[in-house]
Amino acid sequence: MQFLRWVLKIFLITSFLGQFTETLAQTPSCNAADRAALLGFKAGILKDATGILSTWTGTDCCGGEWEGIECHPVTGRVTGLQLQGSSDRDTGIYMKGTLSPSLSNLQFLETLVITGMQRISGTIPQSFSKLIHLTQLVLEDNSLDGSIPSSLGQLPSLTTLSLSGNRLTGQIPASLGNSRNLHQINFARNFLSGSIPPTFKNLLGLQYIDLSFNTFSGSFPDYVGQLHNLSYINLSNNQFSGQIPISLCNLPKLLDISLSDNRLTGSVPDQIANLKSLTRLSLGANQLSGRIPESIFKLESLWYLNLSRNSFSDPLPDAPYARGSLPALLSIDLSYNNLKLGTFPRWIIDRSLADLHLAGCNLRGALPKFANPDSLSTIDLSDNYFTDGISTFFTNMSSLQTVKLSNNQLKSDISKIMLPDGLSSLDLHSNQLSGSLLGILPNNTKNFLEALDVSRNQISGGLPEFSEGSNLKILNIASNRIAGHIPDSISNLDELKMLDFSRNLLTGTIPTSLGTLLRLQWVDLSINAIIGKIPTSFLGLKSLRHANFRANRLCGEIPQGRPFNIFPAAAYAHNLCLCGKPLPACKGKKQENMGQ
Repeated sequence: MQFLRWVLKIFLITSFLGQFTETLAQTPSCNAADRAALLGFKAGILKDATGILSTWTGTDCCGGEWEGIECHPVTGRVTGLQLQGSSDRDTGIYMKGTLSPSLSNLQFLETLVITGMQRISGTIPQSFSKLIHLTQLVLEDNSLDGSIPSSLGQLPSLTTLSLSGNRLTGQIPASLGNSRNLHQINFARNFLSGSIPPTFKNLLGLQYIDLSFNTFSGSFPDYVGQLHNLSYINLSNNQFSGQIPISLCNLPKLLDISLSDNRLTGSVPDQIANLKSLTRLSLGANQLSGRIPESIFKLESLWYLNLSRNSFSDPLPDAPYARGSLPALLSIDLSYNNLKLGTFPRWIIDRSLADLHLAGCNLRGALPKFANPDSLSTIDLSDNYFTDGISTFFTNMSSLQTVKLSNNQLKSDISKIMLPDGLSSLDLHSNQLSGSLLGILPNNTKNFLEALDVSRNQISGGLPEFSEGSNLKILNIASNRIAGHIPDSISNLDELKMLDFSRNLLTGTIPTSLGTLLRLQWVDLSINAIIGKIPTSFLGLKSLRHANFRANRLCGEIPQGRPFNIFPAAAYAHNLCLCGKPLPACKGKKQENMGQ
């Protein structure tokens, strides 16, 4: 009897599962209304270089063939639309068209992500307010214009709203303060204006806000101290004014704050030491003044500190000299304030820093010898009064990539400076360096050096032969005493974008091979003693945006094609006998032959 009961149970369970499976099989794989809404969006896209929408064929939008579509496994309703391209606008992969209001008919949509499509333009439909189940609305790096719809404040479940990298205008609608579940807001890189709405004080769950690169104004809202869940604030590159509110220092979870490139005034609050979790503090390019508060140096998690381009004054706090202050610090920028440091701060020399920026700090004497030189990746000590120490400055700097020592009073034979193999950018312009380039160029153009600026020095000798495999993109040797001719091997600098040989003593002709540098955008050979013609091979430089041949001994017809015949006449002035547009027309072959 017991056995029969078990058999009956198994039969009933099997029968139920069969009926359930049959029910599932009868469930529509794609709701017709949802499919129509998606096809309405597709119809609004005039060109799809991504190829994504070519997969939107057939009736089953939930079968996995329609790229970017997610559906509920039981109901067959569309819950997600995610179309992601590249934020790089040079890839040539994009969608061109508009956001169709038909997307508002996706009644069960939870995630709407359309990013990096570059040429999707037009406005954001007001009807998106119908998407009451929406939790994420991400429309980044497109070309959307118009204003942010106030109706988005009617989305009760919205947690993420990101509209960065578009062409949106107008103000932030106050209604967004009604979306109390918002955790992330990103409106960066638009053309938005006005102030932060007072209704944002209702967003108690807000964790992330980025309003950078707009034209917002007004003061930093004092109610920010009530938003205790904030971990990231970026209001940089706007027009915010007034003082930094003390209430900002009441945010226990704050990790990263950037208020740089605004119009903030006053001092940094001493209470900033309360931000125990802070890892990045960027206040550069404002109008802040007073002393740098000693309390900053009590931030034990801070690894990035940027106070540059303000009006902070001496003296620096004594706290840095105490052992254990700012133990996590890796990057510091105090450049261009009213600091008169004189000697190099000992507490900086002794640290293991990756990035060091002390430009315009009135530092004097010899360049420092760092206790841990192998940790340094970027150094900017430009616009100071250093006079000595460059010949051994780079010793053991195995990680160094970028150096700016320009506009000092450094004296040395440049050929004796030993550079690290991994160096990618070196700026030594406006010093008193002498010697020849023959030592510094051949050893480094074979490696990683991409930018070299040694202009406005006292360098002499000739130009070296350039070897193959160079990574140089910028070469500036202007305003020196370099003589001789430009070697044909300059064609080996096939990555070069900017070339400035102006104000030297160069002679000979312009090598035809210079016209093979197809990436060249800027060339300046002015104020030398170069003879001959401007080679017609230059007509192949389709990327050229600036050229200057002024004050040489050139003769003959200017290459007659863009851009050479549309550059201003001043670019060819004070030569021997150049002619042709934009200068007066050539009178005959005799004049042209003089340029041979």
